[in-house]
Amino acid sequence: MSRDWVRHAIWWQVFPLGFVDAEPALTAIDGSVRHRLDRIIDWLDYAVELGASGLALGPVFAAETHGYDTVDHFRVDPRLGDADDLARLIAAAHARGLRVLLDGVFNHVGRAFPAFARVLEQGPAAPEAGWFRLSWLHGTATGAEPAYDTFEGHRGLVALDHGNPAVVDYVADAMCFWLDAGADGWRLDAAYAVPEAFWAAVLPRVRARHPDAYIVGEVIHGDYGGVVERSGVDAVTQYELWKAIRSSLSDRNLHELAWALQRHNDFLASFVPLTFVGNHDVTRIASALPDERHLPHALAILLTVGGAPSIYYGDEQAFRGVKEQREGGDDAIRPAFPADGPPGLAAWGLPTYRLHQQLIGLRRRHGWLHRATTTPVVLQNHRAVLESTEGEHRLLLALNLDEDAADLPAPGATELLAGSGQLHHAGGAAARLVLPPHGWGVLSAVQMLSRGAS
Repeated sequence: MSRDWVRHAIWWQVFPLGFVDAEPALTAIDGSVRHRLDRIIDWLDYAVELGASGLALGPVFAAETHGYDTVDHFRVDPRLGDADDLARLIAAAHARGLRVLLDGVFNHVGRAFPAFARVLEQGPAAPEAGWFRLSWLHGTATGAEPAYDTFEGHRGLVALDHGNPAVVDYVADAMCFWLDAGADGWRLDAAYAVPEAFWAAVLPRVRARHPDAYIVGEVIHGDYGGVVERSGVDAVTQYELWKAIRSSLSDRNLHELAWALQRHNDFLASFVPLTFVGNHDVTRIASALPDERHLPHALAILLTVGGAPSIYYGDEQAFRGVKEQREGGDDAIRPAFPADGPPGLAAWGLPTYRLHQQLIGLRRRHGWLHRATTTPVVLQNHRAVLESTEGEHRLLLALNLDEDAADLPAPGATELLAGSGQLHHAGGAAARLVLPPHGWGVLSAVQMLSRGAS
């Protein structure tokens, strides 16, 4: 297919407004432009050295506050810069072999979105009144404010009417505009809240002009495969696996991980999900795990199972941050990066960065993992050996969450590629790996006859 480049995609996800330490509200800059996107350019070599092949940007379009209350999809947020700044960032990424994914907020808009502002000024006679789901409960006199549908009850996030052909036109035009400008794809924010028929109307128009564009929808739960089939997106976000990785390591119950991987295998039969252990909406993995010794286990799982992996900026430095359900509750997980570039990072994050480099490098040397299915060879609450295969290719991941060493079967294992442990009887059916307490290991392996999990 035309988007085969995604098979090699490993995203480094950046939340620009936080990354560059932008003002919390657009009104704070009084119409001026702050040219800050170059600060992200200063980190592109770091992303390449990490092993990333793509830059996934959070919202960069004009918005009232946090970026998800968009007021103009055709204008770069002045707190970040202008169209020339974004063009320079995209060009700099491409020059380093990095694809660029934009974040499109097309379920809702901010109250200052011009079409909604005209509704508030002109009432039902406003030319774009049909763009929103309105109820004129208090009369239609000039200045009367209608009741309107919102995103998850947030009054500052006004839901669009996705059944209106004009909204279809607007979104298709916005997506094509920035793909024309050099972007390589879109993350569709809150895609789960938008009727699938809407995406099915928009995306063929986008594909007609940009067949190589990668489009992934944010979907938290539900029928992932059905959403992909009915909407036309390439993939959705794999929150089921994200939850299982965190919970299984936190609770030391690897059976939960195995169950999620069985579901994950089913998805891989029809599409390849976007996989992650952290993003801009969740508590950081280093804060979520009660035992920091299991952070490598989470990363090893992410990078040895099928999917298009995404690393959230700062996770590769073991940044901490807890998401809170309050105004400003995302600030801790969307921090600024040092203005002076990588030299400004603290030394304590370097071991985690090196671990990311090692496992991302392993992933890139085994590109077949993109569509690999993963099943347990050994499965216990605190210990597991997971087998990832695709065609004739095979890797093993051994996990030990115990205080004691673990002597685990590793049938067909030939070499320890990452992690720690001692491999005995390499290459045969009797191969075993001895892991230290809280240890893990990734092993190359030859094909063996199928085995049941023990």
